[in-house]
Amino acid sequence: MRIIVVGAGEVGTYIADRLSSQDHDVVLIEVDGTRFRQLETEMEGLDVLKVQGSGTDPEVLKEAGVEDTDLLVAVTKGDEVNILCALLARHAGVAKTVVRVESRTLRRAQSAALFAGADDHLVIDPDEEVAEAVLRLVALPGALELDEMADGEVVVLSARLPGHAPLVGESLRRLGERLGPEWDFIVGSITRRDGEDDEERTAIPRGDWTLREGDLLTVICKKRALESVTRDLGLAREVPDHALLLGGGRTAEMLADSLMARGIDVAIIEKQRDRATQLVERLGVLVYPGDITDASLLDDAGVAKPRGVVVALTGHDDANVLACLYAKAAGARALGKDRAPETIAVVHRLQLLDLLEAHEVDATISPRTATANSVLRFVRGEGDTVAAVATSLHGDAEVVEFAVSPGCSCDGKAISQLGLHEDVLIGAIVRDGKAQIARGQSTLRPRDHVIAVVRPGQAERLSELFE
Repeated sequence: MRIIVVGAGEVGTYIADRLSSQDHDVVLIEVDGTRFRQLETEMEGLDVLKVQGSGTDPEVLKEAGVEDTDLLVAVTKGDEVNILCALLARHAGVAKTVVRVESRTLRRAQSAALFAGADDHLVIDPDEEVAEAVLRLVALPGALELDEMADGEVVVLSARLPGHAPLVGESLRRLGERLGPEWDFIVGSITRRDGEDDEERTAIPRGDWTLREGDLLTVICKKRALESVTRDLGLAREVPDHALLLGGGRTAEMLADSLMARGIDVAIIEKQRDRATQLVERLGVLVYPGDITDASLLDDAGVAKPRGVVVALTGHDDANVLACLYAKAAGARALGKDRAPETIAVVHRLQLLDLLEAHEVDATISPRTATANSVLRFVRGEGDTVAAVATSLHGDAEVVEFAVSPGCSCDGKAISQLGLHEDVLIGAIVRDGKAQIARGQSTLRPRDHVIAVVRPGQAERLSELFE
């Protein structure tokens, strides 16, 4: 597929990177000259054509090959620019368009009417995606990433295995024997630091793998079994009843609204006084005007409250990291290490991930992956084949939800008969609203939803079985 991505910010470059690594023909358009020159270093080694100019300029789109393009993704910071790019692409014959739109006004029916009759058109909002991702993590303390699939019947979670976890030292074969015959979960991927270079690598494990302390696991489980699975993973913790949000931007406002609806007490620290006043009027929450790196202000705001969660949401990574590190240290001093508040940081520079984990910041979220999941589902989908995609900040495996179409290649076949690549694992099947963990003898039927873990290069091949 030929794809044009307009806007080389953190979301645009991440999407271009992911799509290029999956053998798509990708063109990246960026208008800012300084940013365009940075791409030469940042994207060195990637097979991505880069074009400098505006995506609203028909000549620039022509240079990018818009006439032969299957999909245009417009993710600049300007809503109007993104919409105009998509309209120009549609006019040039592009069949699929994705636009980033934050403005509530531009998301109304009048604006949506611009794309009336365009079935393959998707509107995304990174702020909303991040708020929803944080909300899921608040509900399951200890998880690094959490997604729901198949209408919530299957939960996909990523977690680092602590030394006290019951699963440490157990082989996957022995685990399967203990869980059988009705498994509640399956380990879909393991990211482990191994080898002379001490680099973390992701693999789809088989029965001869033994789980170790520090393994980063992607687990696929039945929703009803989530509580017992988190105990096995050593994650069982109390759900917070107090949330301190650091930064009062648009994401924080959406998140605060959702948290309060769940009965969680919310306070916010916001630097700009006008915005702080606005948040008080809109939400009716306690807002502390000031800097999130001010230790005394953090203490006043209750950064070390029992059963609390601290979420750093500003656009400044340094401030988010420092505030979370202080919250963890202050909580450990006041409550003890085991009762320190949960900390979640929104980060834009992925190079900081190792630093955050090393200092026990509990979870990190990036607008890149939150948005990429929606775009990748849209790219992969042929009709109703691909229902969802979940990517990870911590490894290159993806989790994809497929729908079994009547008459497709896998209809009526057992999983063991599909000849799957070693980098593919079918983890769960949802039939008539009921989830089951997949086994080799499990047979696929029309309208089943299948949850699979795949490594790069395998998603497109696997999707052919379901079309």
